[in-house]
Amino acid sequence: MRTVQMTFDDDLVKELDRVSKRLRTTRSAFLRKALREALARYRDAELESKHRQGYEQHPVAAGEFSVWEDEQAWGDK
Repeated sequence: MRTVQMTFDDDLVKELDRVSKRLRTTRSAFLRKALREALARYRDAELESKHRQGYEQHPVAAGEFSVWEDEQAWGDK
């Protein structure tokens, strides 16, 4: 693991310390988890954007998926 020096506002450090103590964890562990979650959300947003761009560049043609409609099981029959 690497050590990284960061600068935070005093009020943010106070809140971080309060929450970390309540969760019985350390600042570092709390920030690692928060950063992992933020990076995962960022990656998801990037993938969703690429997906959306793909459909904008190559829209679904009318009837393209109609062959599958009879194969769907909706549980109402």
